[in-house]
Amino acid sequence: MKVLLLNGSPRKGNTMTALNALKEGLAKIPEAEVTEIIAEDQNIIPCKACNACMSMSRCIFADDSPEINAAVEEADAIVFATPVYWWGMTAQLKLIVDKFYARSAKLKGPKKVGSIVVGEAELDDPEYDIIATQIRCICEHLGWEAVFTKSYMANKPADLKGDEAAMQEIAGLAELLK
Repeated sequence: MKVLLLNGSPRKGNTMTALNALKEGLAKIPEAEVTEIIAEDQNIIPCKACNACMSMSRCIFADDSPEINAAVEEADAIVFATPVYWWGMTAQLKLIVDKFYARSAKLKGPKKVGSIVVGEAELDDPEYDIIATQIRCICEHLGWEAVFTKSYMANKPADLKGDEAAMQEIAGLAELLK
């Protein structure tokens, strides 16, 4: 079972803490093979909607998107993790998602998908629903199964780590990816 973690955070804070808890849960699943891609560390040229990729099955620009899309294609499960930036996922993660267009036909098919969103607002704020809806739409378009969408409120970098119940819940999400 290949699990791909897409870390959209440009910092080492609550999103990374959440993914570390998830990795602890995944470590208890013997068949889980985990790969993490940190969006901030990738060289991604924004999509220009030139459509050259439709005849090439890859983006015309020389960046890291072909390797990322190959990892997405090979994954059995994908977890999108992002802090909230202006009511949406980070620009870094959105660049990766936009480049799915280049291989969308090859990305279609059964995958289990989860999302972990961390923000400063109260959990009833619409920002969490906006991101969850976007990820659900991606899943529906590509024929993927959204198995969890979790949101957590954390203001300071260590807030999530101090929330024992949240950390246990996140570790337990690994089971839903099987």
